[in-house]
Amino acid sequence: MADRLVGTPAPKFEMDAVMPDKSFGKVSLEEIMNEGKWTVLFFYPMDFTFVCPTEITAMSDRYDEFEDLDAEVIGVSTDTLHTHLAWINTERTKNGIGQLNYTLAADHNHRVSRDYGVLIEEEGVALRGLFIISPEGELQYQVVHHNNIGRDVDEVLRVLQALQTGGLCPANWRPGQATL
Repeated sequence: MADRLVGTPAPKFEMDAVMPDKSFGKVSLEEIMNEGKWTVLFFYPMDFTFVCPTEITAMSDRYDEFEDLDAEVIGVSTDTLHTHLAWINTERTKNGIGQLNYTLAADHNHRVSRDYGVLIEEEGVALRGLFIISPEGELQYQVVHHNNIGRDVDEVLRVLQALQTGGLCPANWRPGQATL
């Protein structure tokens, strides 16, 4: 039976990462929390695949909207930093992702994917899990998709805005509408 994550403290992490300037660095949940920001943490199976670049580039193309909402976006797979960098250095027209506006982290030891319950152990890759973590470190949203299905950036932004209202948001709520 899977453990419940929503409403609990998010599992802390620190991972090696390729930063937006293409340098190698570290990304940690604690650092983002210390900055008072929301965290949008999303896992994907592998670099150089078919569905993954559509999601990763869609999130990057809309990064300014996440930034306006005081949210830090982190993409994670079990690939290495060097594979991430090679993929970033490959043009979008050639199945690459090109320049990214957020950090791409390498969970090469599978610890973070396991902690968040998205690791497919027998394959050593993550499912498409997405988690929204409050600035206080509470995991407030979780969704996991089959690896054949990409996520909707509009929905991620809508949910983030709904969580930030602190109110009760009815079905089909949109930013700007009243809460209950």
